[in-house]
Amino acid sequence: MKISTTQQGNPANRKIDPRFEAALETIDRQHFINCENGSLVAGESIPTTEVLKQIFSVLTLPNYPRVLHVGAGLGYPCAVLAKIASKVVGIEKVATLADAAMDKLSQLQLKNVIVLHGEGEEGSAQFSPFDIIMVTTPGLKTLSTLLHQLAPGGQLVSVERTESTLLKLVKYVQDEQQKIHRIEQGLVSFDNKSDQTLIELGIVNREILNEAKIRAKTNNTLIIDEVRQLINVDDLALYRSLAKRYNLELGNVDILLRRLDPAIFNRFSQAFLDHDRLIPLFTDHDTLRVATSDPDASMDEIQQVFPRHRLVKILVTPTDFRRLWSATDLSVQAHTTPLPDYEEKVLAEKDQDLLGKARPEVGAHLISLFEAMLLDAVAERASDLHIEQYHRTVRIRLRVDGELRDLPHYEITPGELRGLINVIKLRADLNIAERRLPQGGRSRLRVGDALFDLRIQVQPSLHAEHVVIRLLPQNSELISIDKLGLSSAIADNYRRLLRNPAGLVLVVGPTGSGKSTTLYAGLQLLADDGARKVITVEDPIEYSITNIQQTRVRPEIGFSFADAMRSFVRQDPDVILVGEIRDNETAVEAMRASQTGHVVLSTLHCNDAVDAMQRLYDLGVHPNSLASELLAVIAQRLAKRICLNCRVPAEPDEAILREVFPDGTPHSFRSFIGKGCEQCNDSGTHGRMGVVEYLHIDPELRNAIARQIPVGELRKLALDCGLITMRDSALDHVIQGNIPLSELPRILPAERMAPEARWQWEKPS
Repeated sequence: MKISTTQQGNPANRKIDPRFEAALETIDRQHFINCENGSLVAGESIPTTEVLKQIFSVLTLPNYPRVLHVGAGLGYPCAVLAKIASKVVGIEKVATLADAAMDKLSQLQLKNVIVLHGEGEEGSAQFSPFDIIMVTTPGLKTLSTLLHQLAPGGQLVSVERTESTLLKLVKYVQDEQQKIHRIEQGLVSFDNKSDQTLIELGIVNREILNEAKIRAKTNNTLIIDEVRQLINVDDLALYRSLAKRYNLELGNVDILLRRLDPAIFNRFSQAFLDHDRLIPLFTDHDTLRVATSDPDASMDEIQQVFPRHRLVKILVTPTDFRRLWSATDLSVQAHTTPLPDYEEKVLAEKDQDLLGKARPEVGAHLISLFEAMLLDAVAERASDLHIEQYHRTVRIRLRVDGELRDLPHYEITPGELRGLINVIKLRADLNIAERRLPQGGRSRLRVGDALFDLRIQVQPSLHAEHVVIRLLPQNSELISIDKLGLSSAIADNYRRLLRNPAGLVLVVGPTGSGKSTTLYAGLQLLADDGARKVITVEDPIEYSITNIQQTRVRPEIGFSFADAMRSFVRQDPDVILVGEIRDNETAVEAMRASQTGHVVLSTLHCNDAVDAMQRLYDLGVHPNSLASELLAVIAQRLAKRICLNCRVPAEPDEAILREVFPDGTPHSFRSFIGKGCEQCNDSGTHGRMGVVEYLHIDPELRNAIARQIPVGELRKLALDCGLITMRDSALDHVIQGNIPLSELPRILPAERMAPEARWQWEKPS
């Protein structure tokens, strides 16, 4: 079929037919966006209303035309066309898309439209001829068959690629002599910008998006960054959704860090890469992989430097982007710059935002190294960062979900370690000249919106000083009592304790066992009530809570926990939270506050609920005072939580079963594991949850506490009085699929794995 010479259309003369406008208003595009399989939703599978208007504007619409749509996607254009056509036939190459489109169209009860699975070049001879053929997929090899399926006077509108890979709109018109005229109609883009995508995903509404646009323009930032500032959204969940919508790979930063090629990174201006949010990572045959935290980022400049390579965009979160940036920049610096005299380097900024840097030049090599480690710790949800030297090797580890993990991508010499430790000491206001004695200090860290209190401890050892940095989130979201993972009975008892007029409630456990989280969940309930005055004294203040009066201890100026307690009772409180009872003075003041009609909440470092009595005896609390004031003790450990995305039933470990059920495993027992997926980084677990032991103090226990009977005897009595053991709670979580059975040996001592004997307390004669 002969096609006449290409002509240029005039965009200024285009005017969309009112019938198209009416049809667009009738069909809700969101109906097609709300797809269970989010990866099916992309620019070409569901073009925007603006793109359809651009296509429709070049068409002359006859009455009740027969229409063929090649590249039907999820069926949105077919649904619009069905409102003005006698028959609409859609062709979709991807079978899952074709099936999904028919489901969506049938829900709208459109009877004159069908979507077939097939090759676009072949069209549909069965339903031809067509008055209008619309091709919205740019990859067709030929239009010859489709042009033969046009009715006399018919029109074909096609999206075609230019030499520069851009998309253009081309109209083919068949006159009465069956001659085809080709008319180019300008460029068209099917890409959804991230701002529109955020609305489609239901993450923001139009008002929040408009505010984010204003702030982005004022601050010269990305809209998506401002959205993250305005709303509380999990970065990983957000970027996973964006990756599916854009059909991009969501980068696993741990894998990418091992494959970085500094030579490729060094071929570009760092100012350009930082401005455009791009990091060229490595080449794989003829493919160059590029990381970005901006799904709309253009890679045209990189393509010019690597014209023979296919570029693959990898989406990463802003924190992971900075991790990659720091690691790449460190590699470049290590190969291009000599080490400076780190003894004289001083960290001028104590509260630094590691995501908000405008400059690509990170600064001194070891300062950059320290910042990169902190970014790794934040990104991996680590509670602690360990920096250690053994003979001639330096080891960097993170404690994540209770376990230490190596960071193998750091290669540090013992000489560099000395400089790195000096950087850390300066950050914490420690004496860099003192290497013989342990030192402890504090610093602050800001990563985007996240603020952390850093507890820094430097310890001399055989080969060098070791450093442990604890990261305490300062603005984390509060967890409600319902989300603590407590059984319904324990949760109800906890709520009832908070309504008591007076008494002492203790949450006990080792460091990092989630004691503060449990207490704060109770505080949140009290804050929402508003009928009682609540005062806290903390070190540090971990969460800011509206309607709660919070105070931080300042021992350097003589304001301790005990001083705060003495002051608080004159502030007319109903409830007092003491961050920790760690000495006799604080313990005595807590008892006095309870005796004068206040509910006192606090934490204590000990191993189990009954052991808390001995700990308070050791601190000098009189047994009678403890017996009269103590209401309950909650002992807590943290266990790894099974990833809900990949949880599957599993055969339990026989060795653990023999320990837990020495008399035989119950028939109803079941266990689960996580098989590993992208959401949990193939670990099978994600995060941790509390496993608790709950001891309610009844009159019989009060008498025993007042007599200060041995702890072993007290535990036997507690079991008889209804102690809910940690073993009981842990097994409930195993059966419900919350934690794996393998966690039990980590949270239970060997003698507590099997059931403890009950009903064996013998009252003294």
